[in-house]
Amino acid sequence: MMLSGCLYSLIPEGAEPRPSTTNEPDTEGVAAELLPFYEQTLEWTECDGGAAAGFDCAYVTAPLDWENPSDGATMELSIVRHQATGTPMGSLLTNPGGPGGSGRGFILDSLDYAVGADLIENYDVIGFDPRGVGDSSAVSCFDAANMDKYLYDIPTAARGTDAWEAELTKADQAFADACEANSNGILPYITTVNSARDMDLIRAVLGDKQLNYLGYSYGTFLGATYAELYPEKAGRLVLDGAIDPAVPGLEVGATQAIGFEAALRAYMQDCLDSGSCPFNGTVDEAMADLGALLASVDRTPLKNDDGRMLGADSLMTAIIAALYSADSWDFLTQALDETLQGDPYSAFYLADFYNEREDGVYLSNSSEAFTAYNCMDYPVEDDQAAEDATMAKIEAAAPTIAPYWSGPDTCAVWPYPPTGTRGAIHAEGAGPILVVGTTNDPATPYEWSVSLAEQLEEGVLITRVGEGHTGYNKGNTCVDEAVEAYFLDDAVPEADLECS
Repeated sequence: MMLSGCLYSLIPEGAEPRPSTTNEPDTEGVAAELLPFYEQTLEWTECDGGAAAGFDCAYVTAPLDWENPSDGATMELSIVRHQATGTPMGSLLTNPGGPGGSGRGFILDSLDYAVGADLIENYDVIGFDPRGVGDSSAVSCFDAANMDKYLYDIPTAARGTDAWEAELTKADQAFADACEANSNGILPYITTVNSARDMDLIRAVLGDKQLNYLGYSYGTFLGATYAELYPEKAGRLVLDGAIDPAVPGLEVGATQAIGFEAALRAYMQDCLDSGSCPFNGTVDEAMADLGALLASVDRTPLKNDDGRMLGADSLMTAIIAALYSADSWDFLTQALDETLQGDPYSAFYLADFYNEREDGVYLSNSSEAFTAYNCMDYPVEDDQAAEDATMAKIEAAAPTIAPYWSGPDTCAVWPYPPTGTRGAIHAEGAGPILVVGTTNDPATPYEWSVSLAEQLEEGVLITRVGEGHTGYNKGNTCVDEAVEAYFLDDAVPEADLECS
């Protein structure tokens, strides 16, 4: 059942408040072999680059292999803290998604985007680079020149042919080999389960008895995994833009393709209504013209000032980058207009933004970490009939995107077999968990948020009616008030909540 408006049931009178921070490591119930990790004291220092007042940084040492923590091999986890501007209620751990997004950079560079003002006042906001990411012990694969070739070079063989598949597989193999050679043996341990265990360690060394957590996109899977592993330690968890943990990899790809097609159609309607769109006619006619543009640059790529060639795959990356937020639609219009005129500059700008590339430099290892996590988290699906059926589904429901959505699976040549499983997460005993879903979210389609809220023993769904990826702190007062009342007052909506 969904309600319009914002109704809450406060914590029952006389109930014990959830414990806050003790400023001492929490070692309650910790196995003896893990005590050296849980008892460590953090050394906070000024963050590199002289961050603004209120930020400090530290490193947490975690076992490389949580199944064998006594072998001496460790990982370094980079964390940043923005101390509460008022009286702190404890720590609020955050994750921006990915997998592969830098939580350290998320908080250092965009604190106000990550969390609202009331949470900044009342919580020590914590960002962290998960294992394998950024400033933590990181996956490392290609240098910038080779990453450019891997992400932007256009295959010489015709799309869809056996030679095309072989060319892409060869590139994937070179990438996987480089990741194995340059990552200091950490690849088998770059998993969401291990990262969730790292989060419990971070919670404990911060002195929090329970984890308060705000996770976006992939961060919802990380947070749900934490609640499944440590339900008694799960405090107030908000999972925004949910991934459905029960959906297999093939279906994930199909659902996202269909989601981006729907977002693209919404963009196209807005573009046509604006009076300054490079396309004309109905949405169907404009989408057909966009499909023709993609096919044109696939046949005849456009040369950029830096020598790179814009083909259909890079143009599709640019389109997808802009569909994450309606705020980027004007940039997409400019990029498509210029591309129609033979100028790929703005399209490359958007594609580079997606790949976190600036002036030929990759600002993060997000692409490497993304692959490393997904290849370990998702079981191999080697069923040609299922692949064919999935592709047929995409072609029927996402005809504009479909031609550029297929290709060999990088994980088929990954040096380690996956250890993850796909299945419902219930988090029994964890207490209420808020799941935020946006109705036309292209990256994490709304149906996934609905499903996760239903799976969780005490999941509560907050629906943001609108466009774009994720829902909290995006200008919807109803969503923001619900999330913040939960974090600040332990107020839980009386039922699933719809926010128009």
